[in-house]
This record gives sequence, C-alpha cells and structure tokens, in this order.
Amino acid sequence: MSNKLTILFDKIRWEEKALYESARKKSIDVTNVNCNNLFIDLNNGITEDYGVVLQRCVSYFRSLHSTAALEGKGVNVVNPLHTSIVAGNKLFSHMKLKEANITTPKSIVAFSKDSALAALDKLEYPSVLKPTVGSWGRLIALLNDREAAESVIEDREYMFPLYQIYYLEEFVKRPPRDIRSIVVGDNVVGAIYRYSPEGRWKTNMSLGGKAELCPLTKDLEDICLRAARAVSGEVVGVDLMEDDRKGLLVHEVNNTTEFKNVTRVTGNDIPSIIIDYTMSSKR
Repeated sequence: MSNKLTILFDKIRWEEKALYESARKKSIDVTNVNCNNLFIDLNNGITEDYGVVLQRCVSYFRSLHSTAALEGKGVNVVNPLHTSIVAGNKLFSHMKLKEANITTPKSIVAFSKDSALAALDKLEYPSVLKPTVGSWGRLIALLNDREAAESVIEDREYMFPLYQIYYLEEFVKRPPRDIRSIVVGDNVVGAIYRYSPEGRWKTNMSLGGKAELCPLTKDLEDICLRAARAVSGEVVGVDLMEDDRKGLLVHEVNNTTEFKNVTRVTGNDIPSIIIDYTMSSKR
C-alpha cells in the first residue's frame, strides 16, 4: 500500500490544514498541491507520484475537471468523479436522492423567467430559489411573494447562464436549524445542529449560525448513509431539515465538505478519521 497522499485544494481552510497535520502525525508522505498552480498532461503517462489524491477544491469546476483528468490517468481520487459531478450540483443530487427513495424538499426546475414564475404559482409562496452550483448560502433567495420573485429572477436574467437555471424549493416548516452530518465510508462520524442567527433563516455557519451537538439516532444514521451512497460519496457532508410533518429531509450532499464545527462540537477527530479512510487498502 502506497504511503503517498496529495491534498488538492484551491483555498486553504481549517479543514485542509487539519488534514495535512493529521497526515504528518501519521508519518504519511503528504503533499499540499494548489490546483491553481496545477497542470496535467493529458496525453502522456503519469510523470508525478500523486499517491492517493484527497480532493478538497472549493470550486465545483476545478474539483470536477481536475478529478476527471487525474482519474483518467489512473490516479485514485477521493471523492471520485461521479461524486464530484452529482454532489456539486443541487439538481443532479436531488434526482439521485429521489431515485434512492430518500425524502427531499419538494423542488421544481425551470428554464426561463416565465416558466419559473409559473412554477412558483404551483409550488406556492414562500419558496426558495437556489443556484444549482454554489456554497455558503450565496445567491440563495427566499421568495415571499410574486413581487419578490419577479425582482430576484429579473436580476438572474442578466447573470451567467448557469444562474438562469431556476432551481426552486419549498420553504420547509422546520425549527430554526438544520443538521450537518459527516459521512466517512460506511460511518456517520458526527452531526451538529446549525441554528440560524437571530432574525435570519439561513443556517450557514459562514453567515453567523450557531452549532450544537446533534444526537446520532438510528434513523439519522440510516438516511445519511443512504444519501452518501446515492451520490457514490466516500467523504461527504449530508445536510438535513426536520419537517414538521414528513420528518427528516435531505436537502444537500456536499462533496468537499467543511467539518470544522462538527469536529469542535462532537470532539471526534474527523481529520484523522478521513486520513485513515483515505489511506486504507480496504477502500
């Protein structure tokens, strides 16, 4: 079994630092590679020994294309290309979750301003507009009525074509929190509640949310593992909401997930768990 690990990144976060330090403590031959400085010869054989690549690029497009290039040259990448494609796109992951009979929020996709407004009449207000690709709560809008929807969608019409794919989701009646769990291989290694800041509805920690320990029930573990498998995920974050009537709903699976707050709140050494899994010959 190779002792070589490459951590591929485009933004250094707490997670990348913790993974690197954990690998060093385990005497693994670890290298950090900035994807912004990377080029890959697509025609000739592998000239560098990457070992196993732990994909940590924040950018969906860098993650997707660098994984495709490396896998195409026979490099073992965690997570694999299929996961990069599916988990990084909310529409793609929604369809895979539904295929696996996992409960999700009601969603509609529309492809023009007029069809989006017609879809919202069916979905009813309030509803949530999300970009199919994005993170940290950016460009997510709560649409309380048709006037708000027309204003937001009008702005989207002048953006990059990606943002003219209108992914619309019901506004779930839930406590002022959601759940972030971390799945590594066949194990849920920790979960937290993420509470919305006072007077706001988004729970993203980058926007000031508060984290508390979430107990790992059998139902929670089961749905998280099924969600990870639905996108062929090896190391993923699964985000869930607690619907008043339907119970746990999976609303997102994250490919290069952040786990700083799950590590802090649970006390579990998640960086070490990820490194052990990534370097295991049993993967």
